[in-house]
Amino acid sequence: MRKVVRSLVVSLTVAASVVGLSGVATAATWSSSDKWATWSNGGYTIRNDVWGSGAGPQTIWANSYSNWGVWSDQPNTGGVKSYPHSAKNVGKKLSALGKVSSSFNVSRPGSGAYETAYDIWADNNAYETMLWMNKQGAVGPLGTQQTTATVGGHTWDVYKGSNGSNAVFSFVRTSNTNAGTVDVLAVLNWIRARGWFGDVTLGEVQFGFEITSSAGGLNFAANSYSVTAS
Repeated sequence: MRKVVRSLVVSLTVAASVVGLSGVATAATWSSSDKWATWSNGGYTIRNDVWGSGAGPQTIWANSYSNWGVWSDQPNTGGVKSYPHSAKNVGKKLSALGKVSSSFNVSRPGSGAYETAYDIWADNNAYETMLWMNKQGAVGPLGTQQTTATVGGHTWDVYKGSNGSNAVFSFVRTSNTNAGTVDVLAVLNWIRARGWFGDVTLGEVQFGFEITSSAGGLNFAANSYSVTAS
């Protein structure tokens, strides 16, 4: 779960060199170390989103909405520090949608504390649905476990809670994966069928890395990411 960032700060698009997972510097189309940096590309918005208390430095880079990543140096203290992500706004009620599907492929470190997760918003951020595709280190979802369910092409432990501002539903995959496809609409309709929300308006489908700690600097990359909605 992350705080909703309402900053309108937009970073300038610049050509920069970033260090990839191989350790070799490569030229990215866009890069920024501003904690609120944003970049629009192909109908998506990429955000650095360094929002947590006591956060350290983080540099985001992108070649497109689908291929991007961060170098993040977050201290080994409790609490989420950042949620760098790529987001696609849908803006339709669930009943008006026949398909919402997303595919992803990531490269991630074997140390630190974080999860690779979708953060899906509905009804003007009244409802937050997180889909944890993998997790590393001392991290856990908000709320209490309700059940284990197979939906949207994956099997999850399902948690329900609130952060004080909005309801949060967390679907934690029962085993880690670094690539796959998710039937997002099926997950949302599963929640609706249980009466946890109604015919909500789907806002942004975000995908990225919710980072708690990455001391010394670790590299995270989305090799590909896309959302199809109709």
